[in-house]
Amino acid sequence: MNSEVKYVFVTGGVTSSLGKGIISSSLAKLLQARGFSVTIQKLDPYINIDPGTLNPYEHGECYVTEDGAETDLDLGHYERFSNTRTSQANNVTTGRIYQNVINKERKGDYLGTTVQVIPHITDEIKNSIQQLGQTGKYDFVITEIGGTVGDIESFPFVEAVRQMRWELGDRCAVVHLTLVPYLHAAGELKTKPTQHSVKSLLEQGVQPDIIVCRTEQPLFDGIKQKIAQFCNVSPTAVIESRDAETIYEVPLMMRDELLDIEVLKRTKTPIPEKLDLENWTRFVENLKNPKEEVTIGLVGKYIELKDAYKSINEAFIHGGAVNQTKVKIKRIQSENITPKKAERLLKDLDGILVAPGFGNRGIEGKIESIRFARENKIPFLGICLGMQCAVIEFSRNVLQLKGAHSSEMDPETPFPVIDLMPEQKKVKKLGGTMRLGSYACQIEKDSLSYQAYSRDLVHERHRHRYEFNNDYRQEFVNNGMRLAGVNPEKDLIEIIELKDHPWFVGVQFHPEYSSTVKEPHPLFTAFVKAALKHKKDNQ
Repeated sequence: MNSEVKYVFVTGGVTSSLGKGIISSSLAKLLQARGFSVTIQKLDPYINIDPGTLNPYEHGECYVTEDGAETDLDLGHYERFSNTRTSQANNVTTGRIYQNVINKERKGDYLGTTVQVIPHITDEIKNSIQQLGQTGKYDFVITEIGGTVGDIESFPFVEAVRQMRWELGDRCAVVHLTLVPYLHAAGELKTKPTQHSVKSLLEQGVQPDIIVCRTEQPLFDGIKQKIAQFCNVSPTAVIESRDAETIYEVPLMMRDELLDIEVLKRTKTPIPEKLDLENWTRFVENLKNPKEEVTIGLVGKYIELKDAYKSINEAFIHGGAVNQTKVKIKRIQSENITPKKAERLLKDLDGILVAPGFGNRGIEGKIESIRFARENKIPFLGICLGMQCAVIEFSRNVLQLKGAHSSEMDPETPFPVIDLMPEQKKVKKLGGTMRLGSYACQIEKDSLSYQAYSRDLVHERHRHRYEFNNDYRQEFVNNGMRLAGVNPEKDLIEIIELKDHPWFVGVQFHPEYSSTVKEPHPLFTAFVKAALKHKKDNQ
């Protein structure tokens, strides 16, 4: 392998949501399959320090890394594709860049000079980009630039790319993702948006080496030749990216288009002959050719947002493929679930997952859906707030603690079965102050969770402030609730299970964050298996 790390930048033009994260992840997968070590990072142009305080309506899911960083959801794609854990260094925002520079200025690090975008901001960006490369762990660092070329927010990032190309030469490559729309009325593919997008990049001093074209229709050679001629690249460097049935097909499509070969050529990296995608191909085959099908109800308050529960959706795909089962997700708005409507909305489901979240909106619908799952023996998985709602439901309807609630929703509840963690009671700032990142969980050996994990000590990622109130611990155990998982350091309840139910599991952590193609999460795999059994038993 090359002794010097190579840097690949992925930019986007024409419009957002073309799939820079998927292209970046696919390229990483291909380079890994050729034996290279790869990591990916995301540069986000917004001024928030991180997306931790952003509403899902603003930015979709907030993804959490093992080291407790609240990051962009694209890092989830990076981990799911590459099976390589990310960290705080893998997601950098404009807000953090400016915060770092201002902190240095206040300390006097710039020796009284005028602090400017160039060189101080761009130097800070370059330092952040090269931080991962300097660890010595990677052959390639792939950096996705958020937003669209031409956005005012992205200018400093693109300028940093220009400088790094000038400084590092063949150790850098730029992949530009654009749109080649098909006009149905004219029956033609149009290259002009791509030409204008590349022109915008050139105006900022960056010549792309490879152009990846999102398209509904095949790009015939004449179109590729035209794009190459107008955009100063080789025809082989014009890559077709057709719409795929599933994002997991994209690495195979990019393999056929030789995207990794073009990157290796551009960075003057010797090209290994072996390309091992056997396991990935088997996964895609299982995904596309399931033998069974189950319907899981996803109960939450952001069901209209495609990206709000992104990691949960993907974890179901991974767990379904292991079981050779297609998981159909029925999204159910928790605000619509009432005691009168519960049966109509939930009765035909093979499993029910109550989603994580914050705040009071839709909370009673979540609690009602858990009651229905408990009483009707439907496989259930509650995640974070979903687990807390299961604690509240059990308190009210089994323990008969009238008015039991979480002190987050009802500070005056007579039975705060879910309460604020002691160290959280003095916290005033909301950003980055929750219980975040990976923590240990000791699992009881006779539990459903132990059957799923096949081990008694696991580490899972968290993102919350409120916890199971240990004052009620014995009462739960005496009435049939198994406290199946406990954090050994602070004696916090991590997993609850019902003893007289086929499969009822609530977890305080987020198992969906650590599910990957290579290592599907055991709880999702077990949940899909339980849903499949429930379906067969009730046919």
